[in-house]
Amino acid sequence: MSTATLPVVDLNVFLNQPADSLAVLEECKKAAEALITYGALFVHDSRVSEEDNSVFLDLLEDYFAQPESALKQDERPELGYQVGVTLENTEKPKCAVDEPCLNVIARLDPADRPLDITAHSPDPKCRFFWKMSQKPPYETRFPALNAPNVVPEAPEIRQRWTPIMEKWGQSMKNAVENLAEMTALGLGLARETFTEAGRYGPHLLAPTASDLIKYSKRDTILAGFHTDLNFLTIHGRSRYPGLNIWARNTGKRIAVKFPLTGRYLLVQAGKQLEHLSGGLIKAGFHEVVVNDATLEAVERRKTQYPDRPLIRISSTFFWHLSSDYDLVPIPALRNRAQRLVADAMSVDTVDEQTVYEPMKVGQQVQNELKHIALMA
Repeated sequence: MSTATLPVVDLNVFLNQPADSLAVLEECKKAAEALITYGALFVHDSRVSEEDNSVFLDLLEDYFAQPESALKQDERPELGYQVGVTLENTEKPKCAVDEPCLNVIARLDPADRPLDITAHSPDPKCRFFWKMSQKPPYETRFPALNAPNVVPEAPEIRQRWTPIMEKWGQSMKNAVENLAEMTALGLGLARETFTEAGRYGPHLLAPTASDLIKYSKRDTILAGFHTDLNFLTIHGRSRYPGLNIWARNTGKRIAVKFPLTGRYLLVQAGKQLEHLSGGLIKAGFHEVVVNDATLEAVERRKTQYPDRPLIRISSTFFWHLSSDYDLVPIPALRNRAQRLVADAMSVDTVDEQTVYEPMKVGQQVQNELKHIALMA
């Protein structure tokens, strides 16, 4: 297990200094290099409120503490679970049966491998998808990926739901879109390259929930080793540790530790960014497990908040490219990726023969959803 810490990119520099200043350019290059090297980074954003995150976590704890019969009303399997709730033991970790992914695990040092997912049990986590998207001014070819939101039925949840979800979701959306602009500039592209490609993306505020009474045994896998299918994933601080990520250039497992105080969010690269960059930036592998730090946090919460549900909520937002966008590697980035492979810098993390076939983003999403058992 690596003790390495992830780079921190300061959004405040980007937002508050002249766009052509050396400080902004350096911060943008830092963002791009962090994603190339680690597939992840922290962003510091003074606009983010820890109080908003806390209110959001409280709401989701209350929501997932409801009986399963109440939660089932919010399920939409016919839409590939792309809005509403996904109950535990539904979503399968793709890597359990995906050969390139299993090769990645095999190439890792045994001490840095994820917990074993080859039994292919579905993840014991629940999830809620809340769409944070702008309706496109055209007819999308992928209506199931752009379906309207589901608002929970229970009155005491329903009245709090929309304002809290929208407020926290907008905070993370603002931060991740600014980071996308910084990354584009850091890669030598126009600032709006990625944000324009994702203007009508089916962005999702996507908290997951794991019952830490039911799943409290050390080394329980809450989310098996996987990558995210979207463009960039951004997280607020969770109340319970357990997220491990793998740095692309070293193959080392890193236990994610947020800075102790301050307005930080974690960003990870997803498959759409990997595809668009021709593999220059690789989607980051990660897992969520119950470890000693998780169990210590459980004991603290029991003492400090004895009346609160013991549910691990991940404060997660998936930022997507527009479903109808043509997903084709950007030539300058693809060429740089090929040079990187030739220099043999990137070992341990992927099958280097990956071919990024041109396709619509919506097709890429549907392909990935079939792998994880959310779409037939």
